[in-house]
Amino acid sequence: MTYSFVSLTKVPTLRSMFHVLLVFLLITTYYGAQAEGTNEENITNVGVIIDLNSRIGKEQKAAMEIAALNFNHNSKNKNHKLLLYFQDSIKEPLKAASSGKFFKKLFFTFKHYLFKSWLIAFSNFVSAKNMIEEKKLEVIVGMERWEEAVIIGEVGNQTQVSVISLVAPSITPSLMQLPWPYLISMANDASAEIKCIADIVCSCHWGKVVVIYEDNEYGSDLGSLALLSEALQNVGSEIEYRLVLPPYSTLSNPKEVVLHELLKLLSVQSRTFIILRSSLPMVTHLFREAKKIGLLEKESAWLMTESVTSLLDYADKSVISSMKGTLGIKTYYSKDTSSYKAFQKQFQRTFHQENPNESNNLNPGIYALRAYDSIRAITQALERVATDTSPKLLKENILSSSFEGLSGTVSFDENKLLSDRTLRIVNVVDNEGQEISQPNGIYQELDCWRPNYWFSNCFFTEKDKMENRTTDVRQGSQGIYGSVVWPGNLTERIPKGWSIPTIKKRLKIGVPGDTQFKKFVTINQSKKNINEGYDGFCIRIFRMALQHLNYDLQYKFIAFTGSYDELIEAVYNKTFDAVVGDMTILYERTQKVEFTQPFVESGLSMIIPIKSKQSTWMFMKPFTWEMWVMTIVILVYTMLIVWFLEHPTNPEFTGSVKDQIGIAFWFTFSSLFFAQRERLHSNITRVAVMTWFFVVFILTASYTASLSSILTVKNLEQDINIEWLKKTNQKVGCYGDSFVRNYLENVLQFTPDNIKNVPEEDDYSEWFDKKRIAAAFLELPYQKVFINKNCKKYTTSSITYRFGGLGFVFQKGSPLTKDFSNAILKLSEDGKITALEKECLTPDECSSTSIETERLSLKSFWGIYLTSGVTSTICLLISLVRLQRNFRLHQQANGGCQSIKTNAFGLAKYFYNGQHIYSPGRVSPTTTTTTTTNVSNHDMPNLMVDNSSSWDFVNTSNEGLDHPDTSSPATVEITTV
Repeated sequence: MTYSFVSLTKVPTLRSMFHVLLVFLLITTYYGAQAEGTNEENITNVGVIIDLNSRIGKEQKAAMEIAALNFNHNSKNKNHKLLLYFQDSIKEPLKAASSGKFFKKLFFTFKHYLFKSWLIAFSNFVSAKNMIEEKKLEVIVGMERWEEAVIIGEVGNQTQVSVISLVAPSITPSLMQLPWPYLISMANDASAEIKCIADIVCSCHWGKVVVIYEDNEYGSDLGSLALLSEALQNVGSEIEYRLVLPPYSTLSNPKEVVLHELLKLLSVQSRTFIILRSSLPMVTHLFREAKKIGLLEKESAWLMTESVTSLLDYADKSVISSMKGTLGIKTYYSKDTSSYKAFQKQFQRTFHQENPNESNNLNPGIYALRAYDSIRAITQALERVATDTSPKLLKENILSSSFEGLSGTVSFDENKLLSDRTLRIVNVVDNEGQEISQPNGIYQELDCWRPNYWFSNCFFTEKDKMENRTTDVRQGSQGIYGSVVWPGNLTERIPKGWSIPTIKKRLKIGVPGDTQFKKFVTINQSKKNINEGYDGFCIRIFRMALQHLNYDLQYKFIAFTGSYDELIEAVYNKTFDAVVGDMTILYERTQKVEFTQPFVESGLSMIIPIKSKQSTWMFMKPFTWEMWVMTIVILVYTMLIVWFLEHPTNPEFTGSVKDQIGIAFWFTFSSLFFAQRERLHSNITRVAVMTWFFVVFILTASYTASLSSILTVKNLEQDINIEWLKKTNQKVGCYGDSFVRNYLENVLQFTPDNIKNVPEEDDYSEWFDKKRIAAAFLELPYQKVFINKNCKKYTTSSITYRFGGLGFVFQKGSPLTKDFSNAILKLSEDGKITALEKECLTPDECSSTSIETERLSLKSFWGIYLTSGVTSTICLLISLVRLQRNFRLHQQANGGCQSIKTNAFGLAKYFYNGQHIYSPGRVSPTTTTTTTTNVSNHDMPNLMVDNSSSWDFVNTSNEGLDHPDTSSPATVEITTV
């Protein structure tokens, strides 16, 4: 037995009342007889609330009827049938008001569409409750807005009837099952497609977007907008402008209203448009008017959510032609399965029978597939509950459904649909001469997008999808596959997504008109109305950066005579599009504008006059005190070594103790200047003195060079610093129109009365000469220019307070910021900025530099000191060994051993008197003759002459024998063998 599908939308007129009564009697008789024969059948009544006048509603109705027929014919339980009752969602408030005079009066009293929308919702509430009571409904399906679904969900709570919503909120509320336990969402929220749109924006490097959406009867749904704003921020983009269109049903002249709103976008720089929500009539007017005013030309981009893209299947061809180049998002579902193909045939036949006037595209859309799957979820639940169809058990069985539907995997968690949703990116193109996968030729499918997978070429069967899931992850791309046709028939590259300045609308660039240092920005007043009248370091950097842009940028320089902060404010309030000049990057400024990559480092430096250091002890400065002490020590040590080695053999080192010390000191000191006259007799002494001469040569050369540097280089006076300036209330100068004055007051804490504003660059030197200022504070780039010009008179302190550098200024979110930053980085890497800085800012105007000579320390000379000391010590040890040996032989010759004390005194006397000349080769071991004779020095032979190789010391000078000796005669003991 077949069942008809009942519609409750048609209201009889008064003129046909008699016919209606007659038909009512016939129907009552028919259904009464029918009921008597079907008492044993189990019938489940399902109410459907959809818009039966829209194309989507018509598709949903056909799909649900097919699902119900398939269940009634193919159900395992032949006695269990499904009966659908369709209720129009009543978009016109007049229909809702027809239920009573009170509502009709309210409707005509309040014309505002927001009140109408809630009147519609209340009418649906009343209708749903009446349907449940009259038709004994067990399930309600449908609704096209989430606000309506919530209201019907309240009816479900009161009557314990499951409500399956074919729509979902933009943001699914957490624990949705608590306030609405009988409300089930059969759709996905907007989070996935919003994330997909954000990824497209990110892959195309669009910094700003314009959001367009049609307001609905319930007021603005800010859920999608909030999601989009957050998603764009996560990828480094932002919403520049929101264009809100009123509901189409409330407009008497929609074309004029849409044009008026679109004209506002001409003043917006972004040309990336995202349509969040719109009806088909509004989309038609939107694209037609946008194309007329040039918003669909090259460098623009249009993106549409699924709710808008789905309308393209039913749009007029003239509208499609104006939408060429736009990108849309649709839910991906397989069309290769046998179940889809069977349903497609049934749908085309049923839909054409019910809607013969709808000849445009008879293929089912995603809304029809979801409607079909919703009925399948109900039928599968009915098969599981068997005869017990209690509301609670039926709801639980619906939520436990899990199957592969036509729209994808159907399963539920917390009363909402769970699905590994895959979205496909489509591109609207002309249907002529194009190889399009879509049968109607409206768009071509470019790519697929999945959460956490990004973009991939995923058009394959479901079996291949499961087998190649891992491969697809590896092949995920950060860009869209396929050849995209953008607006304006742009195919070779991605559009910039913003309005490039043209000759008619040039980029307005503010230039500081009164800079203190003219090398940065120079304006020829006679040519300030043309770009050629502007020059300087910053202007040249800007022109060099233009050459690295891949597009022609039309601009116009405009001189600005205000302060730097006022110039920043002019960019913030959009008086200027950009600023080119010596603009310092500061935190407070970045809150209003955007800066490019700095092209010059910046900081605050203190400039003070150079003063020479005058000191009585200037000659002591080349060496540190450690060096002086060690030099004296090594000099005294060398003096003692020379005296010790020369005293026994060299008559010039004999005499009284006073004379010997004087001679030794004079010899060593005069050797510093290589002016010594004394001759050395010992070779060992010569070795020690030769090492000392090497030390003297190094020290005198280093001392002379260091002292010359100290006397010729002027040094900074150390007592001038910031603390001294503040403590002594000294006056300091700075450029008053910059941020430097505030920095001196607030950060460095100078007294405001002690800070003087220096008007021009040349005034600094004049104010220093007149003692009006003791120091000046300049930014680092200006300091380089000033010192390069006045390096002989001024110098800088070692402490520099760093800032962000100098950069170009653009409006917040301007895509030019990134392009110019990349160009500046390229110029820096190529060394062109450094070369230009040297050419413009620091040419070779001054060669002298103010540096402080480093004092010579022991660290640099300890090696030569060690060499001299070790060499002298070794010579001393060799001499001591020989002295001890000769003294021992002398004792043996005189016979007998003596005490240690006597030997020590004897050795000292033996050394001091020089009596250690002994020739053992002349001694005979057998005979000994002793004769004692007193002789004078004149009669005494020269015993120091080396007559044998066995002698230890040689006197190479005979000067001692040519002069009379006034000393007492020596007693010479001659032993004859």
